[in-house]
Amino acid sequence: MISLNMPFCALFSVELSHVLEKGEANKKVMSQNIILTTGTYDLIKYHVRRKKVTPEEEELLLNELKHATQVLRKNLPEDVVSVNRKVTYKDHMKNEEKTILLVGPEKAKVSKNKISILSDEGIAMVGYKEGDLVEWPAKKGNLKLEILKVVEVA
Repeated sequence: MISLNMPFCALFSVELSHVLEKGEANKKVMSQNIILTTGTYDLIKYHVRRKKVTPEEEELLLNELKHATQVLRKNLPEDVVSVNRKVTYKDHMKNEEKTILLVGPEKAKVSKNKISILSDEGIAMVGYKEGDLVEWPAKKGNLKLEILKVVEVA
């Protein structure tokens, strides 16, 4: 039973258990906290400060950054989306799979599937891990991306 006096996290747990009871256990839920390298954290924070995102994205990003776990690159789990990682994902809005290499903004070459970490897809997925389903209010329209595979590129 849901009470209006419940804290948000308890409300979320009740709602999640309700979803699981309905036989929707195969639905994936986004990680609670993203994991970022310190450099990526700083890059995103700078990007937000320069007002390069929509107000809705800004609010979401600032909340994610506030709760993010920052790690050194060598300590970043292998299945987490980050710079210099090849990401295979399913775009549920377009019903297609795509593999991209996430790179810094200065190295982006869309024709070679080298996509900036600050692109709509990059910002949406950065810090999340394999198996996560990410819904994001991007500038060019809402995204619903399922991260299928993450591979580090040397």
